[in-house]
Amino acid sequence: MENTRAFWGALAFIILIVGVNAIMYGMVRSITHSSRKGTNFLESMGNMFNPSNQKKDNSMEELRQKIEDLNGGKKDNPPDSE
Repeated sequence: MENTRAFWGALAFIILIVGVNAIMYGMVRSITHSSRKGTNFLESMGNMFNPSNQKKDNSMEELRQKIEDLNGGKKDNPPDSE
Protein backbone atom coordinates (compact mmCIF):
# COMPACT_ATOMS: atom_id res chain seq x y z
CA MET A 1 0.00 0.00 0.00
CA GLU A 2 2.80 2.38 0.94
CA ASN A 3 4.75 1.67 -2.25
CA THR A 4 1.78 2.32 -4.53
CA ARG A 5 1.11 5.71 -2.91
CA ALA A 6 4.75 6.67 -3.37
CA PHE A 7 4.64 5.49 -6.98
CA TRP A 8 1.50 7.51 -7.81
CA GLY A 9 2.88 10.55 -6.01
CA ALA A 10 6.15 10.38 -7.93
CA LEU A 11 4.29 9.84 -11.21
CA ALA A 12 2.04 12.85 -10.57
CA PHE A 13 5.08 14.99 -9.74
CA ILE A 14 6.87 13.95 -12.93
CA ILE A 15 3.79 14.64 -15.05
CA LEU A 16 3.42 18.03 -13.39
CA ILE A 17 7.04 18.96 -14.14
CA VAL A 18 6.79 17.80 -17.76
CA GLY A 19 3.53 19.73 -18.24
CA VAL A 20 4.93 22.96 -16.82
CA ASN A 21 8.03 22.63 -19.00
CA ALA A 22 5.88 22.14 -22.11
CA ILE A 23 3.83 25.25 -21.29
CA MET A 24 6.95 27.35 -20.70
CA TYR A 25 8.50 26.07 -23.93
CA GLY A 26 5.39 27.12 -25.86
CA MET A 27 5.39 30.59 -24.29
CA VAL A 28 9.06 31.23 -25.05
CA ARG A 29 8.71 29.86 -28.58
CA SER A 30 5.77 32.16 -29.33
CA ILE A 31 7.65 35.17 -27.95
CA THR A 32 10.78 34.50 -29.97
CA HIS A 33 8.82 33.90 -33.18
CA SER A 34 6.86 37.11 -32.74
CA SER A 35 10.14 39.01 -32.35
CA ARG A 36 10.96 38.24 -35.99
CA LYS A 37 8.08 40.47 -37.10
CA GLY A 38 9.94 43.63 -36.18
CA THR A 39 9.48 43.88 -32.43
CA ASN A 40 12.20 43.09 -29.95
CA PHE A 41 12.12 40.40 -27.30
CA LEU A 42 11.50 42.67 -24.29
CA GLU A 43 8.67 44.49 -26.06
CA SER A 44 7.04 41.14 -26.81
CA MET A 45 7.33 40.12 -23.15
CA GLY A 46 5.64 43.33 -22.06
CA ASN A 47 2.84 42.88 -24.57
CA MET A 48 2.27 39.30 -23.50
CA PHE A 49 1.57 40.31 -19.89
CA ASN A 50 -0.46 43.43 -20.78
CA PRO A 51 -3.49 42.46 -22.90
CA SER A 52 -4.83 46.03 -22.95
CA ASN A 53 -2.04 46.95 -25.39
CA GLN A 54 -3.27 44.30 -27.80
CA LYS A 55 -6.78 45.77 -27.75
CA LYS A 56 -5.33 49.22 -28.27
CA ASP A 57 -3.26 48.03 -31.22
CA ASN A 58 -6.30 46.34 -32.76
CA SER A 59 -8.39 49.48 -32.46
CA MET A 60 -5.60 51.56 -34.01
CA GLU A 61 -5.38 49.10 -36.90
CA GLU A 62 -9.15 49.38 -37.43
CA LEU A 63 -8.84 53.17 -37.43
CA ARG A 64 -6.04 53.05 -40.01
CA GLN A 65 -8.14 50.76 -42.19
CA LYS A 66 -11.14 53.11 -42.01
CA ILE A 67 -8.97 56.10 -42.91
CA GLU A 68 -7.55 54.23 -45.89
CA ASP A 69 -11.06 53.30 -46.99
CA LEU A 70 -12.21 56.92 -46.73
CA ASN A 71 -9.20 58.15 -48.69
CA GLY A 72 -9.79 55.57 -51.38
CA GLY A 73 -6.57 53.76 -50.58
CA LYS A 74 -4.46 56.71 -51.75
CA LYS A 75 -1.46 57.86 -49.77
CA ASP A 76 -0.84 61.23 -51.46
CA ASN A 77 1.28 63.56 -49.42
CA PRO A 78 0.09 67.19 -49.41
CA PRO A 79 2.57 69.69 -50.83
CA ASP A 80 4.73 71.62 -48.42
CA SER A 81 3.23 74.87 -47.18
CA GLU A 82 6.52 76.70 -47.45
